[in-house]
Amino acid sequence: MAMDTTSAQSAPRLSMRTRRAIWVWAFLALPVLFYSVIRFYPTIDAFRLSFTDWNLMSKPAYIGLQNYRDMFASAEFWKVFRNTFAYLIIGTPISLLLSFLIAYFLDRIRFGHTFLRALYFLPFITTASAMGWVWRWFYQPAPTGVINSVLGSVGMGQLDFLRSTTWALPSIMVTAIWAGLGFQIIIFMAGLRSIPQTYYEAAKIDGVGDFAILRKITLPLLKPTTVFLVVFSSIGFLRIFDQVYNMTTNDPGGPLGTTKPLVLMIYQTAFNSYQMGAAAAQTVVLFTILLFISLLQLWILRTR
Repeated sequence: MAMDTTSAQSAPRLSMRTRRAIWVWAFLALPVLFYSVIRFYPTIDAFRLSFTDWNLMSKPAYIGLQNYRDMFASAEFWKVFRNTFAYLIIGTPISLLLSFLIAYFLDRIRFGHTFLRALYFLPFITTASAMGWVWRWFYQPAPTGVINSVLGSVGMGQLDFLRSTTWALPSIMVTAIWAGLGFQIIIFMAGLRSIPQTYYEAAKIDGVGDFAILRKITLPLLKPTTVFLVVFSSIGFLRIFDQVYNMTTNDPGGPLGTTKPLVLMIYQTAFNSYQMGAAAAQTVVLFTILLFISLLQLWILRTR
């Protein structure tokens, strides 16, 4: 008995910090395992497959950089590349500007504030496929399409939104902007509510106008929120797929490929042509673009 007591006293006791770390990693073990299997492994394996020729029916054959050579030599790839960056360059600033303006003025409304906020957030929780088909119905020729019916009632000519090489991409972009607007509004409103009111009260006592308050207080203090939304929105537009696929389902990415983004090209290469190696190479390019754009935006916005 005395020996057991001596052994228990001489055994090393873990500190509170060590025990807390053990419990933390015990709880994190399952999520880390999940992301390692579901996220990290497929990403790493895509790099490996991008150097192979694989059609799912035979074993992958190593062909080096041939998939990348074929991709960069393809005129279709560069057209899709331009489309993808058109979604990014046009969609991101417009969506952020609209969401900030709506959040800024909505934050000042007291009557019906909760209802309006829920109304703006509703598109974000709607499935993208349902949303795409509803907007596709809006864009149909009159008398089926709502928008063309309204244009015809005021004496304007009808527009062939989804079958025009000029209007197809802007039409889909409007849908994508509208779909993500609610989330950005909620985040901007949370950022506005987090700004201490003492700053505004002090500025008003000093006689500072509303525009100067917006420029010198609100926008600088919203910088962390803006950084997050810029990166989040950019990734969303670079990965756009659902709206394009559902709104151009008869000719995915059409007409004449004017709306096709890189994600849709990857999908068609993999599951229509069964060229898994080429699709993996396109995935690697998309991953590199996403990583570079995100890091560049974070660096620019933080240094400023």
